[in-house]
Amino acid sequence: MKKIGTLIVILFMCGVPSLTMAQDATALDSGDTAWMLTATALVLFMTIPGLALFYGGLVRVQNVLSVLMQCFALTGLITILWIVCGYSLAFNTAGMEAGKITLNSFVGGLGTFFLKGVGVDSLSGTIPETVFIAFQLTFAIITPALIAGAFAERMKFSAMLLFSAIWSLIVYAPICHMAWAGDGSLFGNIIGALDFAGGTVVHINAGIAALVAAILIGKRLGYPTTAMPPHSLTLTVVGASMLWVGWFGFNAGSAVAADGAAGMAMLVTQISTATAAITWMFVEWGKHGKPSTLGIATGAVAGLVAITPASGSVGPIGALVIGIASGAICFWGAVSLKRQLGYDDSLDAFGVHGIGGIVGALLTGIFAAESLGGAGLEKSSMGLQIWAQLLSIIVTVVWSGVISFIILKIVDATVGLRVEEDDERMGLDISQHNERGYNI
Repeated sequence: MKKIGTLIVILFMCGVPSLTMAQDATALDSGDTAWMLTATALVLFMTIPGLALFYGGLVRVQNVLSVLMQCFALTGLITILWIVCGYSLAFNTAGMEAGKITLNSFVGGLGTFFLKGVGVDSLSGTIPETVFIAFQLTFAIITPALIAGAFAERMKFSAMLLFSAIWSLIVYAPICHMAWAGDGSLFGNIIGALDFAGGTVVHINAGIAALVAAILIGKRLGYPTTAMPPHSLTLTVVGASMLWVGWFGFNAGSAVAADGAAGMAMLVTQISTATAAITWMFVEWGKHGKPSTLGIATGAVAGLVAITPASGSVGPIGALVIGIASGAICFWGAVSLKRQLGYDDSLDAFGVHGIGGIVGALLTGIFAAESLGGAGLEKSSMGLQIWAQLLSIIVTVVWSGVISFIILKIVDATVGLRVEEDDERMGLDISQHNERGYNI
C-alpha cells in the first residue's frame, strides 16, 4: 500500500505542470518566442538584402542603385509609419463583433496609435506583443517594396516615397485587418476565407497596385522595341536564393508558434517553390528551346508567392499541384499576357505576385480539404470555400486597384510621378541620387 501511495503522489506531481500550462494558455512560451524572433529576422532579410538584390540585378546598370535605395528607404519609412499608426489600423480590434459587419470589420481602431499600452509584459498569444508587432512590420515593409518592381527605372524617388506612405496606411493596413485581425474581420470571420501568410494581404494587394502603377506611369522609353536585359543575373539569383530562405520565416512564422503547423508550412513552402521553379524551367525550355537562369529563379518566386496563402492549410500533394500551376500560369502572365496587353511591368510584379497570389488563394479553397491532405476547410464544403476565396480576392482587387489609382493621381498632381526623359535616359542612379553603382 505504501508503494501504491508513493506512485500516486509521483504521478500527481508529474501531472501538475501540464495541468498548470493547460489552464494558463496565454503564458509566454520561450520556444514560440525564440522561433518568432528568428522568423522576424528572416522576413526582414527578404527585403534587405533579398528583394533589393533580386530587383537590383534585373534593372539596367544605370538604375541599380535606385532600386537598392528604394528598398532600403522603404524599410525605414514603413517602420516609422507602422509604429505611429499602421499597427493600430491593421490589428486593433476595438469595435469588432464576431459574425457582424461593422466599420471595424474593415479597419482597426485607434487604441494602439504610437503603440499605446504596449509594454514589455504585453502578450500576443504566447509571444510578446512587441515581437508580434515587429514580425508583422516586416510584412508591411516588403509589400510596397514589391510594387516598386512595376515602375522601376522611371518613377521619381519622391513620388515613390509619397505613394508608398499613403498606400501602406489606406490600402495595406485595411486589407491586413480584414484578413488577420480575428473574429469580426471581413475575410477571416465573416467571409470565411483562408489566407495563412498573405496571398491577399501581400501578393494580390501589391500585384494589383503594381499593375495600376505600371499602366498610369507609362512604358519605359524605348519599350518594347529596345532590348532591356538585366545587368546582373548573378545578383538576381543571389537575391532569389535569399528570398527562398527568408520565405520560411514568412510562411512558417505565420503559425506564430513553434509547432506542427509551422513545420508543415515550412515543408509545403519548399515543395511548392521547388516544383514551380522546375515547372517554369521546363515550360520555358519547351517554348524557347533553352532553359534560363532568370526563368528558374522567377519560377521559384512564383511558387513562393502561390503557396503563401495555402501554407497553413494544404499538405504536400496540394503544394505539388500549387507549384505546377503557379510555375506554368505565372510564366504565361509574365511572358505572354504582358505582351498581349501591352503594359510595361518592368520586373513582373503583377505577373508573378498578382497572378501567383490569385492562383494560390483559389487553390487553397480546394487543397485545404482533409480528403486531399489539407488541414480542413473553413466552410462546410469545397464549393463554399472556393466562393469565399474568390470573394476575398475580389475585395482585394477592387480595394487595391481603385485606391491605388486615386493615390497615384494625387501624387502625380503634387510632385509628379515620372522623371524627365533626359533623366530617364541618364539613369535614376545619377538623376535621382547623384551616384553610380558601377563604372560605365
